[in-house]
Order: sequence, then C-alpha cells, then structure tokens
Amino acid sequence: MSPLNRRQDPTGRRVLITGASGTIGRALGARLTAAGAHVVGLDLRPTGDEPFTVVRCDVTDDDSVGAGVARALELLGGLDVLVNNAGIGGPAPAEYPPGGEVRRQLEINLLGTWRVTAACVDALVAARGRVVMVTSRMAVMQLPLAAAYGASKRAMVAYADALRLELGTHVGVSCVYPSAVRSPIHDSTRAAGLSLEGMSVYEPLEGVLDAIELGAFAVRPRRDITTTRKGAVEFFLARHLPALTDRIVARTLRARAAAGAFDGAELAAGVVARNASGR
Repeated sequence: MSPLNRRQDPTGRRVLITGASGTIGRALGARLTAAGAHVVGLDLRPTGDEPFTVVRCDVTDDDSVGAGVARALELLGGLDVLVNNAGIGGPAPAEYPPGGEVRRQLEINLLGTWRVTAACVDALVAARGRVVMVTSRMAVMQLPLAAAYGASKRAMVAYADALRLELGTHVGVSCVYPSAVRSPIHDSTRAAGLSLEGMSVYEPLEGVLDAIELGAFAVRPRRDITTTRKGAVEFFLARHLPALTDRIVARTLRARAAAGAFDGAELAAGVVARNASGR
C-alpha cells in the first residue's frame, strides 16, 4: 500500500455520519460498523432498520442539530470522525432567479454541513479527529442545469478550506469528490426532464466508500480525494485547465440538446433554443 494510502485501524473509532439513512450514509455506516468502529448517524428520516444507531436530526434547524449532535456524542462518548454526507440535488438552471429549490439545496448541503460541524468542533479538537466532506465532482467541474448543487458543493469545499486553516493543528479535514452514484438524489432532476445522464457517468458505490474511509483513517490526512481514475483526471483538468474543461462540457451539452435529451423540459427551453440557434 502506498504511504499516502496507509490507514489507521477503525476498531473502536467513534464516527458520526450525517445523511445516515441514505444510499451512501447507510452503506458507509454498515461497512464501518462491521470493521469495528462505533458508528452513530444523523438523518431527517431514519428508517429504523439501519445496522447502527441513527438519531433523528434536521440539519436545517439549529435546535435540532444541537440536540441531535449532543445525543450522538453522548452515545459515542466523544468523536474521532465526522462524515458530512447529508445532501440533496434538484433542477436549478443558473439563468433563472433563485427560488425555493435553490435555497433548499444551499440550506442542506452547505449550511447543514456548517451547523453540524460547528456543533462537533470541541469534541473533534479534544480527540484530534477528522472531518470528511462528501462533496462532488461538480464542486470543481460544474455541469449545466444544476447550478444550485454545484454552487453548494463548491461552497462546501471553501468551508472545508477555512476549517482546515482554523483547526488544522488538531483536526484533519478532507474533501471527497464522487461523481454520480445511483440513488434517489437524482429523482427530482430526472422528473423535471433535466437528467444529466450522458454528461455524467455513474460510478460504483464501493469506490466512494473507499475514498471516504481513506479520508477518515489515513495515517496522514489527505486534503482532496477522488473516487475513480476518471475522477482524478477530471479533477486535474478542472483545477488546472478550466477553459478546456468548459469547452468539453459545452460540446457535450450541445450534443445532448441536439439529440433531444431535454425536449419537453420547460426549465431547459432556453438551453435548447440557444444551442439550436448557435449551430
């Protein structure tokens, strides 16, 4: 194993996962529990059949976060790892004014992460722990028709950068950049006719879990962690050759629009018309 990928034993580690009843959170909690970690989750709607304890918590509500984190820390007896995984997506083209959908995504993806992390800071500092931010490839490579999601995830990375500077003497802060994983998070975008299939490739859940686990338990904290080789290439291009990345995405968008991928989608009407007139 590469020195960069050497990991601590998760046995006995105290881990808090947000969005713990969703696709990634549940699978991660189950994996870490099986590996010997002591896991507690936070979720707005626990299913009750998760293989670890999940505390009901609304990350958009200050009081709910305070009470939920306090209960989780009581159950765990401290905190070694916080995984900020809670998040939502949805249709939000950049050309339209920010409405309820935009505010909802910012409130959960960015401010929810901020609330939970702030409530955990003292425990993390005391344990010299880790924070893992489950961000998105769209934090560095924005895709069209989903401006709120990309903006919230890019802001989440900025928050992580500030947190790292403030707590870095005692707490490691890592950002993980998955692409798309098959889960209900895409349902509302698909229902609006704005599915980005063809622009974004689904990746295996296991690779995302591996990356999060590396962020949580790497002997030396990793700043940025991609989840696939393709993701690593996209991350490099977006960071170092952004104009080239824009051209690639724009060309793919034109091809998708020409193929009728967005026909009948009201929110994509402007994109379709502009790409048709530009040919």
